[in-house]
This record gives sequence, C-alpha cells and structure tokens, in this order.
Amino acid sequence: MAKLPKPLTDVVEELARLPGLGPKSALRVAMTLLQWPRERTMDLGRRIGDLRERLCLCSRCGGLSETAVCPVCADPTRGDEELCLVSQWDSVLVLEEAGGFRGRYLILGGLLDPLEGVGAGNLAFGRLAERLREGQVRELVLALGTTLQAETTASHIKNMVARDHPGVRLTRLAQGIPLGSEVKYVDRETLKQSVRYRQDV
Repeated sequence: MAKLPKPLTDVVEELARLPGLGPKSALRVAMTLLQWPRERTMDLGRRIGDLRERLCLCSRCGGLSETAVCPVCADPTRGDEELCLVSQWDSVLVLEEAGGFRGRYLILGGLLDPLEGVGAGNLAFGRLAERLREGQVRELVLALGTTLQAETTASHIKNMVARDHPGVRLTRLAQGIPLGSEVKYVDRETLKQSVRYRQDV
C-alpha cells in the first residue's frame, strides 16, 4: 500500500485505538471524514471536544451526566431500597432499556482484576460503602456479569456487606446469563428475566 500523507496517517492511528476499529476500518472512517463538507467535520470535532466539557460523573451513582445528579438518581418515583451495582455505565443503559428495575444504580468503574493491576482502590467501593451507610438500601443487586473478574468482585462485595452491613440482602442477576458474558451484551428478554428472578448470593 502506498505511503499515506502524514495528516491522514495521524488520524488513522488515533482512530485505530478506538474499540472495534483496526487499521483498515480506521482508514475507511478517515476517508469518509475527508469526503464530508468542512463544516461537518469541524462540527464533529467540536462535539467530541464537548464530551469532556459538558459531561460529568453523577455525584450519586458515578454515571455520565450533564448535571451534578443524573436523571435516574433525581427521579423521585424510584425506590431507594434497591441498589443495583454494575461495573460500567453502559450496563445501566441496557438495564434501563430492558425495564423492570425501579431502584437506584451505582457504577463501580470496572471489576477487580489483579493480573491487570485493578485493585479495590481503583474502583468505587468507597462510594458503595457511603450509600450503604445511609441506611436506606435493603437489597444490593449485583449485575456484574459472570466472568472470573465479576466473580472475584462479587466475592469481595459479599465479604464487605457481611462484615459491615449484615442487614442488607445481597442478590445477583439470575443465572440465565451465559457464563463468560457481560451484562451489556445480553439480550433484552434474558436480562429482564434475570432482574426479575434474581437470587440470593
């Protein structure tokens, strides 16, 4: 393949770092951008920049929001007795789309993974402890998936809850979710049933 001009190479290399985009896909995207009118590409650049400027983390759940408290946490019709724990914000989107859960959420920011250097200090266990200390949560629902990292994280949480909050019921999504999968990739109906028929841990 002929050597690409440096400005194009720079964009292709950056795009190729995105999940799901290899060098060839990144080149196709870059070539598409070159075909767009200048105003459209400039607008896209501004919108990407606005992601950092206009979004923040919700002070209650840790999810992405345009306000200090996200719409789900601010919704007075939701119950405070059930708290659903997920690893990443996109899992909240999938659970909300599936429907059936009317409690609150908390995003851990990942899963324990000692081999990758992700320890308890890297995740939002402090925020979880604060929520449990408030005394409103009666059930903590683990929606972390069924990977080895999810099981390790669940075990850590189980020990923490048993030690510090023995009155809180700990449940997990029903095991209709296939082993090795993540919540965000599960189909809507399976997810709905898993939430409805969750089990004690």
